[in-house]
Amino acid sequence: MSVLKRNFLHQSVLLMLLVISASIPVSQVGAEPPPDYFVDESKLPFDALPGASAYWGVHTGAGFRAEVPDNWNGGLVIWAHGSRTGLELTVQNHPLRELLIALGYAWAASSYSRNDINVTTGVQDTHALLGHLTRLIGRPSLVYLTGGSLGGHVTAVSIEQYPQSYDAALPICGVLADYEHYDAGLDLIAAAQQLGTGSSQFPVDPTTWIYITVPQIKANLESVSGGWPILLNGAGQNFKSLAQLRSGGVRPNFDEAWYFWNSLPGLVTGLPGNFLFDFALTDGVLPRSPGIGLDNSDVVYQFDTDPALSPEEQDFNDSVFRLSADPQGRRGGLAQVPQVSGDITVPVLTLHNLGDLLVPILNEVEYARRVNAKGKSDLLVQRAIRGVNHCDFTPNEFATAFFDLALWVEAGIKPAGDNFLDEAAVADPSFGCAFTDGDHLLGTPCP
Repeated sequence: MSVLKRNFLHQSVLLMLLVISASIPVSQVGAEPPPDYFVDESKLPFDALPGASAYWGVHTGAGFRAEVPDNWNGGLVIWAHGSRTGLELTVQNHPLRELLIALGYAWAASSYSRNDINVTTGVQDTHALLGHLTRLIGRPSLVYLTGGSLGGHVTAVSIEQYPQSYDAALPICGVLADYEHYDAGLDLIAAAQQLGTGSSQFPVDPTTWIYITVPQIKANLESVSGGWPILLNGAGQNFKSLAQLRSGGVRPNFDEAWYFWNSLPGLVTGLPGNFLFDFALTDGVLPRSPGIGLDNSDVVYQFDTDPALSPEEQDFNDSVFRLSADPQGRRGGLAQVPQVSGDITVPVLTLHNLGDLLVPILNEVEYARRVNAKGKSDLLVQRAIRGVNHCDFTPNEFATAFFDLALWVEAGIKPAGDNFLDEAAVADPSFGCAFTDGDHLLGTPCP
């Protein structure tokens, strides 16, 4: 595996901060025309690996790259990238490129024809690329769809929208819970205000929020001056516990994750320790939505795992701000934020970092619930990886996941996984140890 770069998606914290798929996005729809996205075609050519042929070009407004080995086994592995900003549309080679070519698989990747949080565009352009490649290189015998972060959302939606086009899927660190994922961000903002100031509202005035409210929240939740986010008083501990439960449940690696994500600079403000608080700097309108798409109207907030509400929890639930999505704020199909039903028809294997709070494991828990509700759990294998970063997987972890998925599809050998629906299993100190293979940022040692 030495030909693969370690931590293929994580080159630095700065790069990670550009992957904004978990922040509550500000809608860009409305009367204004779409941005003038463009592909710099001079950047598309690349040198093929020995024993392979390279292809590139622009199709349906999106740049693409593809590579086919001379000993092509008929399998095609498509990569769906995460969220990107700016007007230039760029193509990323498949993170497992060297391995795939060595094994006889072709790979391909699209830039999509739009940047930012445009899952629908990613789904449509990826499918269009598949059709184009069929004409360009020949019809593949098997098509694997792989994607990370927002690309994981693209992957999960694609296999439901085009069930005849893909034979298996490998979404990693993916936004698999669509609206539930974005609602979790709202939950953190509402809870922080209510516990830290005694009242809550949404949306917020940005200037007041940044310079008055957030410092007040931190001061009122810490046990000593300057103690945020480690030295917390009772209200601060309640906020931390609520954040853990709303992001996927009690689990190993959360203490490290809490410190890490509450120490990063905000995506919008750039202020130290404001990463989670910057989620509030939005109007609550999701991509392609005609109105508010966020909702916490029916959430029951808790500070512990006891389902019975304590007087303190009841008071919180009675007092916290409630937001209901507009009637047209959530639609099905490929409108706005495409919803994942869980009605899968092909094998799916996922990877997720336990301490990721950009795209938390809530996404894995919710995806498992939906798949189970459709009676398709036999087609889903999920794996937890210890570590706090976003999309922080070693080459061995990602390569092993693909190996195991290919064996499942091509040899009928179903791989092992972790049970995200078993709260006791997720809370066990050894959860995530089975498939963690290598060092990870702030990954807790296995017992």
